[in-house]
Amino acid sequence: MNKNNNYFEIIVGTFVLFCAIFFFFTSFKSAKVGTTSGYHVIAKFDNVDGISGGSDVKIAGVKVGTVVDQSLDEKDFRATLKLNIENKVKLSTDSSAKISSEGLLGSKYLSLTPGGDEENLKEGDEIQYTQSSVSFEDLLGKFIFGNNDKGDKDKNEKK
Repeated sequence: MNKNNNYFEIIVGTFVLFCAIFFFFTSFKSAKVGTTSGYHVIAKFDNVDGISGGSDVKIAGVKVGTVVDQSLDEKDFRATLKLNIENKVKLSTDSSAKISSEGLLGSKYLSLTPGGDEENLKEGDEIQYTQSSVSFEDLLGKFIFGNNDKGDKDKNEKK
């Protein structure tokens, strides 16, 4: 009886090990982790809240690249993002970039809007037209305190 129990434990252990390996490779493959070929461009923003290395870069909601690195430009104190864009996506020099959110409280990503210029961005070029991240907390504060200020003005005008 004890010998049969050992065989059962070995079979179950082997099955669990194969399942773990299967799930590891499946999740690795579906995450699309790996090196992606493409070209690098940079974009400078006043505020990049919610964006970090590995964040998605999208055009029309379709992922076309990733944020590779972020740093601070020491001359003008603006956040600089280095983007890796797929080779098949050719961005014109008048393209624009803005930080968008996937919903009211969703994660943030970099949204690109292609321009109409004939000349395309090359390796290391900079996207000139950018729009920074909008802080939900700042908007809420302006809404709450903005209404109070208006109410105080109305009261002062009535006096």
